[in-house]
Amino acid sequence: MIRKRSLVRRTAAVATAGAALFLLAACGGDGSGTAGHGGHSAASATPSTSASASRGQHNPADVAFAKGMIPHHRQAVEMADLAPGRAGSADVRKLAADIEKAQAPEIRALSGWLTSWGEEVPAAGAMDHSAHGMGGMMTDEEMSGLGDASGRAFDTAFLELMIKHHEGAVEMARTERADGSYGPATKMAGEIIASQSAEIERMRKLLGED
Repeated sequence: MIRKRSLVRRTAAVATAGAALFLLAACGGDGSGTAGHGGHSAASATPSTSASASRGQHNPADVAFAKGMIPHHRQAVEMADLAPGRAGSADVRKLAADIEKAQAPEIRALSGWLTSWGEEVPAAGAMDHSAHGMGGMMTDEEMSGLGDASGRAFDTAFLELMIKHHEGAVEMARTERADGSYGPATKMAGEIIASQSAEIERMRKLLGED
């Protein structure tokens, strides 16, 4: 009887162990399958997510805005640099200082964006003054004439040319607001529209047009 009971116990233990091994194998199979699938899904989702994020960062309109606005701002700063020694009006000198103070940091920001995007930053001194009418840019002749003027003649020329220059910048900024996708660039464009439109009104008042 004892031997029979012992045999029954051994048989039950073997059966239990076998069942446990079967369950472990089954769970291990499911677990590895799930992990493998989950790992595959994560691996496949990562590039997709990165690509999606990358697509939302910037587009060709943002690149064109940065590459166009850098030489445009540089020329405005070049014009403003002439004012301290040539302007007859303290108001014109103050305006020129404000323009330089606002646009120099924007040049640095625009250059930084281009570098981070793997794009070439327009070389300093490479602005094309001959691109008359393009974004309100001054021609070589206009820049030369401004440099030769002084007193009231400088003030008038500076204000008239800078109004045209600002109008060009506002149009470029409106294009960026409409077509760009890079948040900081569209934000800067909005600030350019607001600040330079206000400066246009300020210059018109100095000319006595308003």
